[in-house]
Amino acid sequence: MDHQDELQTTCVIAGAGPAGLMLGFLLARAGVDVVVVEKHADFLRDFRGDTIHPSTLEVMHELGLAEEFLALPHTRAPKLSAEVGGRNITIADFSRLPVRHRFIAFMPQWDFLNFLARKAAQYPNFRLIMSARVVDVIVEGDRVGGLQIETEAGLTAIRARLVVGADGRSSVVRQKAGLEVENLGMPSEVLWMKLSRQPGDPVEVMGHAGPRQGLVLIDRGDYWQCGYVVRKGTFSEIKRGGIEPFRQMVRDVSPLPPDRMEELRSFDDVSLLTVRIDRLKKWWRPGLLCIGDAAHAMSPIGGVGVNLAIQDAVATANILGRPLREGRLTDGDLAMVEKRRGFPTRATQKLQVMMRSSRRKDQDDSQKRRGPPAFIRGIARWPVLSHLAGRLIGLGFRMEHVRPR
Repeated sequence: MDHQDELQTTCVIAGAGPAGLMLGFLLARAGVDVVVVEKHADFLRDFRGDTIHPSTLEVMHELGLAEEFLALPHTRAPKLSAEVGGRNITIADFSRLPVRHRFIAFMPQWDFLNFLARKAAQYPNFRLIMSARVVDVIVEGDRVGGLQIETEAGLTAIRARLVVGADGRSSVVRQKAGLEVENLGMPSEVLWMKLSRQPGDPVEVMGHAGPRQGLVLIDRGDYWQCGYVVRKGTFSEIKRGGIEPFRQMVRDVSPLPPDRMEELRSFDDVSLLTVRIDRLKKWWRPGLLCIGDAAHAMSPIGGVGVNLAIQDAVATANILGRPLREGRLTDGDLAMVEKRRGFPTRATQKLQVMMRSSRRKDQDDSQKRRGPPAFIRGIARWPVLSHLAGRLIGLGFRMEHVRPR
């Protein structure tokens, strides 16, 4: 291998997203020497998961950071709503959750990540390397022993007792390590747009309006973040039809005034997110562990992906912090992380696959939508279910707590 530089650390983490940065922060806090590498030069990217759920806010509270964190600009949603049959219903109510902050905070992900990076940097045993692309994993015998990265300065080998892949749904680490991916459900596409928020806009659709025949609205203060859900492969057809027919498709399902769609001047104002649900058949091999989207990609339904990633990071730090610090990490420790986080992952993904479509034949009918999924119709019929939905979305199937140092 023709590399110039070599670094030595205890744990190297690929990806400075929510999972990677939170894990890096928690391990550094636990006294572990840690390096986080991120391929981008900064955190500024639009339409990244930026729903901070009550479970994540509780983690910030347990770290003593909630007050400072919530001083950053954000909007709050104490409930999520959807339109069914011409009326607004509450599909998820967070008011009874056994936590201190009973709301979802909508905050640009770059603000969240910059905050975490600042806090982690206060520890001398934490290092963040930006503009560092993962080229390969270093394999020594049957163990993964580090990462090879590329920066402007050239190639660097980072050798570590543990490599963590937290580099997202298109993880280079999991691919280079040969971990097998299992795909679940039909892929779909979400078309993200920004539309201005003006006086007189419907307040009933505050916070995060659920699927209104395929439209999601998130109140971002001075604008609406809009997501329009279509079948996979449909966006290329829509683009061929031109921007005006697309504007009309959104008008037909939007509670906003029709002329608001004129703000979509061209398809340059529309961002495509391809949605797939998948998970690794095995999250680890000797010397390596994957967490967050690298271990299990989620649908954006409910915005749970970021918060599952944070929960993964907390569990990983709880289980691996001491063995890493004391130099006695075993394969059994890595398996314990997967066992701990496997159940909430499988349960959440099963729920998401059920929620994706009310009936299979809907997917075959590209001409018309047949109303909201069955779970929304059920909540409309039995409003008490909104508290159960609030618990599943807000806290997840297994909530993790930060261990005292």
